[in-house]
Amino acid sequence: MADRHRAVAENVPGDFFVDETCIDCDACRQLSPEVFAAAGDYSFVHTQPVTAAAERSALRALLACPTGSIGTLHPDRTRAVRTDFPMPLEDGVSYCGFNSPKSFGGNSYFIERAGGNWLIDSPKYLPELVEQFERRGGIAHIFLTHRDDVAEAEKYAARFSSRRIIHRLELASQPGAEVVIDGFDPVELAPNFLAIPTPGHTRGHMCLLVENRFLFTGDHLWWSRAVRRLNAGRDVCWHSWEEQTRSMGALATFTFEWVLPGHGGRVKQAPEQMQEQLDR
Repeated sequence: MADRHRAVAENVPGDFFVDETCIDCDACRQLSPEVFAAAGDYSFVHTQPVTAAAERSALRALLACPTGSIGTLHPDRTRAVRTDFPMPLEDGVSYCGFNSPKSFGGNSYFIERAGGNWLIDSPKYLPELVEQFERRGGIAHIFLTHRDDVAEAEKYAARFSSRRIIHRLELASQPGAEVVIDGFDPVELAPNFLAIPTPGHTRGHMCLLVENRFLFTGDHLWWSRAVRRLNAGRDVCWHSWEEQTRSMGALATFTFEWVLPGHGGRVKQAPEQMQEQLDR
């Protein structure tokens, strides 16, 4: 739990606060922008919640924070929202919450499908998440976009006998993975589940396209709330910005209406809008 004695100066007075251990992962600002904002390289509380909905979003942000950097004067209230995760987005796709410090606070996702459920990257390994996944039919497949966001995938794979899928160039981060992708051509993993290699952020980075609707982009592409469009970051490109730019062009040949990243904002738009932004 966060320490009020270490709270950042920008917090407005009241129930919620952020302390100086914040790593600026952006998770709280994605979940509760009405409460949290950025101040340089950390978040702070810009407005205390005054409605039940705003308080619930702030409590979700507190639970999702990978470093426990968000605090409240009433920590007992978090019990009521712990089962909000995985948080439904649309048609059996959910955001897992409980972001892991091992992925620098990266988002992970859960997909419920009759042919077997999928975990996209990994949240913290917690009993309440394990229980929620069990109730929903377990995890058959774990798709790992790249080395940075594997977090506790190995524990989930062991618990649910899942097959982990990763690119060979990222295999050092998950050497026991059951399915290893080679090369840079798209690979159909299951009907309507397409792995798309997108080198750039890392050498073996991949996106996952599901049903030509949901694009899970890892750290390759995200929605920027600041500029109100799809975006990527040269300052967080660890391999090759030139290759990452080429990979953007490759994505423009596919149809999707959701961008669901590891870091950065989620967004749903018409496929035509997605294409237009990638073509710029």
